[in-house]
Amino acid sequence: MKIKKAIIPAAGLGTRVLPASKAVPKEMLNIVDKPAIQYIVEEAFAAGIEDVLIITNRGKGVIEDHFDHAVELEHKLSGDPNKADLYRDVLQCSQMGNIYFIRQKETKGLGHAVLCAKNFVGNEPFAVLYGDDVIISDDPVTGQLCRAYEKYGKGAGYYQILLPGGCAAGGQLLYLHGYDRKAPAGAGNEQLLHSGPGGAASLYF
Repeated sequence: MKIKKAIIPAAGLGTRVLPASKAVPKEMLNIVDKPAIQYIVEEAFAAGIEDVLIITNRGKGVIEDHFDHAVELEHKLSGDPNKADLYRDVLQCSQMGNIYFIRQKETKGLGHAVLCAKNFVGNEPFAVLYGDDVIISDDPVTGQLCRAYEKYGKGAGYYQILLPGGCAAGGQLLYLHGYDRKAPAGAGNEQLLHSGPGGAASLYF
């Protein structure tokens, strides 16, 4: 079954990046020229995801505003030929695809946040994307994992290998959950499906 839905938990308090996240949601902190969560949403749609649900919390309405139209701003930019590129970039935020929002009314952790999306996903397989690491790739990691699920029918995760001291080792494992440890190689239950450069961001079910 094709994975069509994705969940992005964005309800945390962002304590690891305080004081930067005191007034600005962690997910809205810029990486170069756009907020981190925009990279995550773009990855999801580039991988073929059709519907994205972002789990937010109190004080994070700016995330929803970012993916909505800014009518006055768009009108002003559209009338200036010298700002055509800016107009295109601003307009793109509201035209990526189907983006929905729901609030996690109590901060009870990641598992509870994902559970808030129960009615959104129903009985369909879905992707969960985390905003802690942003991966830039011609072949989106989300797409790689979705293809692994479609091929093997098992949940797949992309893990980053860390060296002592927290440094990335420069390679990752694409791992299938529920594989048979006793199965011989080539039996369709391989633990290691892919390794290569990049980062780790997402877990899929």
